Amino acid sequence: MDECYFFDSYALIELYKGNKNYGAYKGIKVVTSFFQVYEIYYNLRKEFEESEINDFFKLLQNFCIELDFNLIPKAVEFRSKYKSKDLSYADCLGYIMAKELKIKFLTGDNQFRELPNVEFVK
Repeated sequence: MDECYFFDSYALIELYKGNKNYGAYKGIKVVTSFFQVYEIYYNLRKEFEESEINDFFKLLQNFCIELDFNLIPKAVEFRSKYKSKDLSYADCLGYIMAKELKIKFLTGDNQFRELPNVEFVK
């Protein structure tokens, strides 16, 4: 597989907003899930009109991968292990999906900063 990252909601929102620190990731393969897209849509709708984000929202469908049902218990275990970090359900699932795919989890979410298999960009 070419260079590929699992983009969490933080990373994709920052890309949408034009954060220059994410510019280096524009040409690589994007993988995400419908759970991240749900978070993205919810958070962007707080700041933008539906008409402003609709194209981006539709584009994200192309990067969503299916959830392996067997990863749910692993994500729950991961979230429980790091309970003090107050990680979102979607991010825990995304992190485990990235780990299973053997790709980095791209985020700027501080709770993931020191965790293995994370590419941290603010």
